[in-house]
Amino acid sequence: MTEIAATGAAAPAARRGVLTPAHYLRCLEGIVRREGLRFLGQRGRFFSALVRPLVWLGIFAAGFRFTLGVSIIPPYETYVPYEIYVAPGLAAMIQLFNGMQSSLSMVYDREMGSMRVLMTSPLPRWFLLTAKLLAGVVVSLFQVYAFLAIALFWEVQAPWYGYIAVLPALVLTGMMLGALGLLLSSTIRQLENFAGVMNFVIFPMFFASSALYPLWRVKEANLVLWYLCEANPFTHAVELIRFALYGKFDPVSALVVAGCLVAFMAAAVLGYDPGRGMLARRGGGE
Repeated sequence: MTEIAATGAAAPAARRGVLTPAHYLRCLEGIVRREGLRFLGQRGRFFSALVRPLVWLGIFAAGFRFTLGVSIIPPYETYVPYEIYVAPGLAAMIQLFNGMQSSLSMVYDREMGSMRVLMTSPLPRWFLLTAKLLAGVVVSLFQVYAFLAIALFWEVQAPWYGYIAVLPALVLTGMMLGALGLLLSSTIRQLENFAGVMNFVIFPMFFASSALYPLWRVKEANLVLWYLCEANPFTHAVELIRFALYGKFDPVSALVVAGCLVAFMAAAVLGYDPGRGMLARRGGGE
């Protein structure tokens, strides 16, 4: 009898319509832990995330080292090898692909029904999606720092303080690219459509940016393409990481990345609203 009374007294506050910070923290912990366990169970995902940038660094950069010269541009104070120039863009590429991988997992969870269970939580929808976003960012941070560590074998080395200063930039850019993935996942009906999304979103964003070549070269070749590169959020994500690796701050890129994060996240929350978003247009949509 005493045990029953104690259980009743300790009933979750959420059942009484009151959500406390403990509920939010418990939810965040559960989502991050689930994403971490999924990542640990998919070791191939970790190695594939490193193979892509390392292939670019070891093969592409070596082949174009003397073809694509890099002049003295901020944040560099002298001429730098091409490998050093592309490293920030390759780090951002890891986050871009991780954001799309999270998008794929969201589509899979929706088809399997686990997304429906998550969305029936009494916690606000925006918090659930933000927690999912943060979980993906935590995973991408491990991948990026692993890449930066391996890149040392190619003598790609930033100042020691840059590896600390770049952390906030990686969190912000990871959240922006992850929010884009969340937005895309709200519009994709089936897993089979994901390959098309990769072709029409990932590769144009990556190649039409400053990840692989300075934009002044693009401007000399094609002015319209230069405008597109300047308007590309991925360009500003790359530059924010590039400046942070050398202990500097690019306010324009930070503002663009933060603005895109807010816009993508707001659209994703709307897209996952069963009453107004894409799920509603599919008739409830799971």
